[in-house]
Amino acid sequence: MTKILMVCLGNICRSPLAEGILKSKLPIPNFMIDSAGTANYHTGDSPDRRSIAVAKKYGLDISHLRGRQFSVRDFDAFDIIYVMDESNYNDVVALARNNADSAKVKFILNEVYPNQNYNVPDPYYGGNDGFENVYKMLDEACSIIADTLN
Repeated sequence: MTKILMVCLGNICRSPLAEGILKSKLPIPNFMIDSAGTANYHTGDSPDRRSIAVAKKYGLDISHLRGRQFSVRDFDAFDIIYVMDESNYNDVVALARNNADSAKVKFILNEVYPNQNYNVPDPYYGGNDGFENVYKMLDEACSIIADTLN
């Protein structure tokens, strides 16, 4: 079983969307997909209502997901850790205990734009268009991830 973790700042906008999208593209018995945030602002909270709405628009239900904070234990629990932006990358890699931990951390948009380390913009303070754009970015990246892993 391949275990994949999606990470953003608060675990209410980008990473739960990425989790839901990738789950819809991979056979669950062979994969475990989860999400977390680098900060503890929203531990136990549902995803942002706008993330829930854009996911629902595309036939996905992420309303049952709950925010949690990334921890060092996640390096042991997951094979691949996808981060949404440079800040997330730096925060996660700062917790790495060794090179093997660090090697698990990848920018999700590098799946679309190899070695470019592009950021998925945080849509939290913007309007609904930001969530739509983020959904499309993550959907493209998750399609590539799924094609690679299937």
